[in-house]
Amino acid sequence: MNRPASSGGAPRAAMLNIRPGRPGAGPNARMNVEKPKNMWRTIGRLLRYIGRNGVLLAALLVFMALTTLVDLLGPMFQQLAIDTIKVAEDGLSVDLEALFTYLSIMGAAFIFGALMSLCQSLLSAKLSQATVYTMRNDLFRKISRLPISYTDTHRHGDIMSRMTNDVENVSNAVAQSITTLISCIITIIGAFCMMIYYSWELTLITLVTIPLSITVSTMLGKFMRKYFIRRQKLLGALNGQVEEMVTSYKTVVAYGKEGEAVEKFAEISDQLRVSSISARVWGSIMGPLMNFIGNLQYVAVAAMGGFMMLTGRGHMSIGSLQAMLQYSKKFTMPINQVANQYSAILTALAGAERIFEIMDSEGEIDEGEIVLSHDEMKGEIVFEDLHFSYVPGEPVLKGLDLTVKPGQKIAIVGATGSGKTTVVNLLTRFYEPDSGRITVDGVSIKDIPKEQLRSSIAIVLQDTVLFCDSICANIKYGKLAASDEDMKQAAAMANADVFIERLPEGYDTQLAEAGSNLSQGQRQLLSIARAVLADPKILILDEATSSVDTRTEMRIQQAMVNLMKNRTSLIIAHRLSTIRDADVIVVLRDGVIAEAGDHETLLSAGGEYAKLYSSQFAGEVT
Repeated sequence: MNRPASSGGAPRAAMLNIRPGRPGAGPNARMNVEKPKNMWRTIGRLLRYIGRNGVLLAALLVFMALTTLVDLLGPMFQQLAIDTIKVAEDGLSVDLEALFTYLSIMGAAFIFGALMSLCQSLLSAKLSQATVYTMRNDLFRKISRLPISYTDTHRHGDIMSRMTNDVENVSNAVAQSITTLISCIITIIGAFCMMIYYSWELTLITLVTIPLSITVSTMLGKFMRKYFIRRQKLLGALNGQVEEMVTSYKTVVAYGKEGEAVEKFAEISDQLRVSSISARVWGSIMGPLMNFIGNLQYVAVAAMGGFMMLTGRGHMSIGSLQAMLQYSKKFTMPINQVANQYSAILTALAGAERIFEIMDSEGEIDEGEIVLSHDEMKGEIVFEDLHFSYVPGEPVLKGLDLTVKPGQKIAIVGATGSGKTTVVNLLTRFYEPDSGRITVDGVSIKDIPKEQLRSSIAIVLQDTVLFCDSICANIKYGKLAASDEDMKQAAAMANADVFIERLPEGYDTQLAEAGSNLSQGQRQLLSIARAVLADPKILILDEATSSVDTRTEMRIQQAMVNLMKNRTSLIIAHRLSTIRDADVIVVLRDGVIAEAGDHETLLSAGGEYAKLYSSQFAGEVT
């Protein structure tokens, strides 16, 4: 787990729970082998998910029981068919009528068993997909409610790996391994009863090998499991490296680090290769070992059965011995099947543990009960003695006190790491303060439901967030129920309508990923249009013009003037030219307010702001 940098504010993109990459989470991070967790608890939780589809599960159990019953009756009818052949002193005699009857019954039983097996496979696939559908939805719902601190401290590629690879492994296990386990249990019970029926002596010989099988499988299982857990973790790390490479591709190419990126990928890929080989090798050993033990048991039963038949003990006939051998094989075969499925089961359990790890993580706490209607909210914000640190012992804010009046435009400036973005993260409750409180219209934000609080705040970031959808849908993201007319009016207020209407498909133009088929300025105007449509009481502009040229900045500035009318506005800026007309400029230094006032007052004071301003506009007449 990685921690956010403590040099100041949290990464800016954290304010929308979307981050292209995290410092300190590179592919060279140490990959410790996770100790085996509670396997039975994981199995229990998986079974509860399976049990949610009770009708499908009940039907599957019925078909599995019928399939197993037909399979268990096979050796008995074979025994009856074989025993229709009698060897006497005068030669060989065959009861053809009885033989034909038993063979007909066997043929019908095998056809019936094949049909039941087909139905079992179909129901198993449906149960698997229904179970995974529920699990995937629960996981995604949990991810959507995770606190920002979780996504800031976990690799995004690893989270995606849990949603895709781990869930898929669970799906395969439910479709194949879980049904195999249930079928094996039914087969073991049925085969044991039939063996007792034929010969309790030979049944005891069969049981002798069971403790050996259990001991070997248990010891190997404990040893193997760590390799499967490590493999899943490395797969998550590999996905994280790929995601980081793709999202940061321009930077990698610009600095000529392609070779280094390939080396880092190869390093994790090599670790995954070694771990996968170890997991595969040890997983493959289980099956042959169980087969060897089963063959030993088969030989022992055959030898003892032959001796009993020759000596006349136990009334053992050739047909009975043949049936007993088959039942002993069916009794041990499920253990071998489980052994052969063991690697898939371990992979699924390792994935399920990683899925449940996210599900068990603490979600966002929302204790708010005081609802302020949109019309009631005025937008007064008060920060009282605010203390906060991303890393314990490394404070970012140290007793911040600030009052923002309704409709006031406040600019927050300061050096990198002074805590500018942190103020916004706390206001939106992406993080909780260590001490102190924040109020909106006299009500603590902890008492306001988060959804209602955030719906009254609109954020325009430096790095715009657009989705692979139409321009219309991206603007309406601020208010999904808005009409097309309101949407176009918002675009006009943001000065975005001019370039949108020039596009061949206008508002129906489909955006590429992150809006890459638009310029940076156009993306920013769409972001502003989205904020306009949301009609917030509080507006946050986080360096919204710092990455565009001067001409584009002028257009965006005009759009923001329209946006900020009659709204409480917090502006975070490095370009001091964009905040000259702010009502109050707050200068942060080392987590406290160094000075505050309007542009002219702060310049004449010759303090921190004057130094920042002169460093940007040396020689400019003000």
